[in-house]
Amino acid sequence: MKKTGEKRIRGIEKNSIIVLVIAAVVFLCVFFRIYSADILNGAGEIFSPYGEEKVEFEKAAVTEMLNENMEKDKVADSAYTGSQEFLVIVKSGRYKGESMIVKNYFGPNYGGPVSEGDSVILTIKTYADGGHSATVYEYNRIPILAVFLILFFAAIILIGGRTGLKSLIGLIVTAVCLFMILIPLLLKGAPTVFTTFLTCVYIALVSFTILGGVHRKTISAFLGTTAGVFFAMLFGLLVQHFARIDGLRMEDAEPLLQLKYAGVPIGLRGLLAAGIIISALGAVMDVAMSISSALEEVHAANPSMPGKELFRSGMNIGRDLAGTMTNTLILAFLGSEFTLIIFLYARGLSFYHLFSTAFVALETISGLSASIGMILAIPLTALISSKLISLKKK
Repeated sequence: MKKTGEKRIRGIEKNSIIVLVIAAVVFLCVFFRIYSADILNGAGEIFSPYGEEKVEFEKAAVTEMLNENMEKDKVADSAYTGSQEFLVIVKSGRYKGESMIVKNYFGPNYGGPVSEGDSVILTIKTYADGGHSATVYEYNRIPILAVFLILFFAAIILIGGRTGLKSLIGLIVTAVCLFMILIPLLLKGAPTVFTTFLTCVYIALVSFTILGGVHRKTISAFLGTTAGVFFAMLFGLLVQHFARIDGLRMEDAEPLLQLKYAGVPIGLRGLLAAGIIISALGAVMDVAMSISSALEEVHAANPSMPGKELFRSGMNIGRDLAGTMTNTLILAFLGSEFTLIIFLYARGLSFYHLFSTAFVALETISGLSASIGMILAIPLTALISSKLISLKKK
């Protein structure tokens, strides 16, 4: 009996390795396809072109304050407004080690005053004649963010142990796929909705394989996640069609439209549905894994339980999850735009006026679409999991 269990475990590990190797090959192929042309053409410089100017963002240290002209704005909660002029030493980039006199402009909604010894990020402009100048872009927050990131990683590993480490690896895979694969593909003109959906399915596959291997539990969770995200995408596309609103009306779409005028072939209309897919992915994965894992435990406690009873148990578990997770999704969407919500509320808009605005319509569509994808993932995951357990019995 023990040998049979060991063979099963080795089989699961072998299958996991096969899936992860195939996923790695797919990743490398896509990665090379995205970046090889840029490398061969000599693209990817450290600066970005702005007309005849070239702009770099580099780290610097404030060494001497030369001039200050600032005051507190009592209306804006005593935030500082004004400017500073000081001497810095550049700490990175091609101007590393050079002393520069820079200016720092700030107000209640941008920038902030700095002191001697502070680390800042500079915007360094290099002109066609070789001359250059610099201004303060922002206070350098990378060190403190790195400390918090290390604390976050440590908490996951200390509390979650080996499972926490696996979830951390899955989080890194998610970030890499979004920033190094999905966004570059969209900027190169790949279909927005379809590419985002495939990327999220890939993320779910790799994450579940890392977390639990190729097991009946993870297969059920993966299939339930894929179905739930698909229905979130489908519902979002239908609602945005009938509501006559799409990604072009999103708050931050205007800078992307300027990029499109400059020749970047990104598809803007599908950005609303793409955002829904990404937002729904985390919640749907959580719900699907919870249900499939719970049903495995129920089956282990009562192996004779029929498939219908397992499905009913999965639905009971899912109902408890649905209430809290739906609330979480809606609050996440509203919390991301809380300041704008306060502004709209303060204007005393009527019900019809408020819900006809593009912002409220977009947030409503996004929140409800992600929620319905998560809700539909409950019966689908319960059905898939109960069927796979029943097939194993037979």
